[in-house]
Amino acid sequence: MESERVLSIPEEDIPYEQEILKHPGAIEPWLRYVEFQADRPILQQVFVFERACRLFGRSYKLWKAYLDLRVNHLKGFNSSKYSQEYDKVNECFERALVLLNKMPRIWIDYLEFLLQQTYVTKTRLTFDKALQSLPVSQHHRIWPLYLKFTEQVNDKTAVRIWKRYVMFRPQDIDQYVSRLIEKEFYSLACTTLIKLLDDPKYVSSTGKSRYQSWTDLADVLVQHPYETKMFSTEKIIRSGIERYPDQAGKLWVNLATYWINKNDIERTRDIFEEGLSAVKTVKDFTLIFDSYTEMEETTISKLMEKEDSSVEIEVDRLMGAFEQLMDRRPFLLSDVLLRQDPNNIVEWEKRAGLWGDNMTEVTNTYTKALATINPSKANGKLYKLWVNYAKFYEKHNDLETARVIFNKASKVPFRSVNELAELYIEWAEMELRADDFEKSLKVLEVATTGPKKSRIDFFDESLAPQERVHKSMKVWSFYVDLIESVGEVEDVKAAYNRIFELKIGTPLTIVNYAAFLWDHQFFEDALKVYERGVEIFSYPVAFEIWNIYLQKAVSRQLGLERLRDLFEQALQDCPPNLSKAIFIQFGKLEEDRGLMSNAMKIYDRASRIVADKDKLIMYKYVIERTIEVFGLAATRPIFERAINALPENEAKEMCLEFINVEEKLGEIDRARTLFSYGSQFADPRVSTDYWEKWDAFEVKYGNEDTYKEMLRIKRSVQAQFNTDVGYIASQAVLLKAKEASERQAAQNSVGFVKSTTSLKPKSDEDKNNDTTAAPEESAASNPDAIDLDMDM
Repeated sequence: MESERVLSIPEEDIPYEQEILKHPGAIEPWLRYVEFQADRPILQQVFVFERACRLFGRSYKLWKAYLDLRVNHLKGFNSSKYSQEYDKVNECFERALVLLNKMPRIWIDYLEFLLQQTYVTKTRLTFDKALQSLPVSQHHRIWPLYLKFTEQVNDKTAVRIWKRYVMFRPQDIDQYVSRLIEKEFYSLACTTLIKLLDDPKYVSSTGKSRYQSWTDLADVLVQHPYETKMFSTEKIIRSGIERYPDQAGKLWVNLATYWINKNDIERTRDIFEEGLSAVKTVKDFTLIFDSYTEMEETTISKLMEKEDSSVEIEVDRLMGAFEQLMDRRPFLLSDVLLRQDPNNIVEWEKRAGLWGDNMTEVTNTYTKALATINPSKANGKLYKLWVNYAKFYEKHNDLETARVIFNKASKVPFRSVNELAELYIEWAEMELRADDFEKSLKVLEVATTGPKKSRIDFFDESLAPQERVHKSMKVWSFYVDLIESVGEVEDVKAAYNRIFELKIGTPLTIVNYAAFLWDHQFFEDALKVYERGVEIFSYPVAFEIWNIYLQKAVSRQLGLERLRDLFEQALQDCPPNLSKAIFIQFGKLEEDRGLMSNAMKIYDRASRIVADKDKLIMYKYVIERTIEVFGLAATRPIFERAINALPENEAKEMCLEFINVEEKLGEIDRARTLFSYGSQFADPRVSTDYWEKWDAFEVKYGNEDTYKEMLRIKRSVQAQFNTDVGYIASQAVLLKAKEASERQAAQNSVGFVKSTTSLKPKSDEDKNNDTTAAPEESAASNPDAIDLDMDM
């Protein structure tokens, strides 16, 4: 045998063989020998590897290289056709693992090699051996292959393997459940899910919420009722409805679907009806109702497809039930909204409206609503519900019952006293519609009755509305209006006086009371009411009362001194922004009495006192009245005072009006002086209209010298405005656009013949002399010089 082996060794291998003999216990010569054999035929390589592995059975390096050689050699070969060759390699792996059973790489290679073969049992047992041999810390390297193996085995084996896997890695139990459902192990899937959901510490590794896991359980139970009949499906789903109220609609549909899958249609209807009467949102209601109607339509369609005449009666019955269901929809939806908020007034009104003229049902609805609603939590105006309840009986000519309802309503602790006030007004209006004025007045008298000297605060929310309603101005206003139309004057006076005693009157109350007395020719009493009003109310509220009061007093032609006292009293505390109208009315009084000088003094006083925004209007009014009475010339001192008092922009406007007056009077020099004075307020780049008017004035009345003087002043004014840096920045664009046109205007003296002799340029001293010479010359030639404190 040995001679045969020696003879079988090629000559080129002799050195390696000799080295092995020299070092029998060393592995390095064998590794070099194996490396040398890499290009040799497979049999020679196997011959060397077998000898080496027998000698060094614990060498991972030798076995790994040898096994890789054998496995790679069989790549691409069919495992069934070459099963003997595969078995030889399997045997090699088995021999290697005798001593290397703690090497996970060898196990993985072996298992991957087995997965290419058809030995299911052998492969499963090998996986088990690998898990038994390797420490638990290395099992994670085996399980991915083991799970891959489950795809090649029957479902029961696969489930057993997965069950063992989740014992090793519990966090992947979601995958286990998915695989159970996929393999149709519904009962085991439900059992597993129930255990998970019962564990308060359970957290899904895939990010699923507890609700999603619970939904998975419900879906399995619903879709496979017969496979999961050992579970209390209905009880489980009902517990979910309590636990997840925001998903109630979907869960009720799931429960109904469960009974549909069990082919129990009557029980399904019961579930749908129960769901419709339990949900609290429109979304859930819509989901259940749509599913309900779809089920009924499907049931009817299936029956109609049958050609059996015996089902016609059943079809007719189902059609009738379906139509009734559709008719009930508004009422069922109303129930949902009222369960959502039983204190919703609007929804109760809608519910009553659904019954139309069905008196019994409408009455029951109102009765139920008023018994259900908590007045302190009412969402809406509770009094409207009582009013509409009473109006329903009024509509059916049952006023006695309507009065009983109003009487009960008046004792309800409404959230707001205004609701109780509105209720009394509605009650009184009902009596008026019945032409019973006495009862209407009696209702309002009850509402307005209170302590003689009531110290109750109308806005004190701690008091019941019934204690405060006697101070409701809304009720009193209605009461007074009613008395004015059907009662005596003394009754009206008593009502208004009571309002003042309660200190609840408003400016409108004053005006209405005084107007009532005036209409009934109690003029002095009316004026006293106005007087009382201005004592109660201060500015600015008193302004409107004073306006009416003064007009009425003037119209009564009271004594002048008394009227003057009233006007002075009105102006005493009047804010400047409200005083203009009173001053004008005061001045008109003096005018009407022929005392124009007094009127002008009042107007002059007004121009000094009124608000700045009204001063220009006031001055214009004074000037207008002065022109009408005293003529144009008399306005000069007013204009002068206005120009000095008004801001620049308004002073410029007043200068132009003053110029028009002087022009009408033929005082051209005075007008020119005014143009010169007003120019300090008119930036040529902005107030173009001012300079255009001056230009037209000089063209009409002036000469070349006066026109040049105007241009010189214009340049001077423009230079003055140019010193404002902020203004320059804001007007830079406008300035560039107008410079060219200004230069052209300076060169072309419009309206005059160009001089044939050139003008000698003036020195700065000459220019200064020119600016002062014109006013001085004008002053010397005109004894009526304008005193405007002009400093040009």
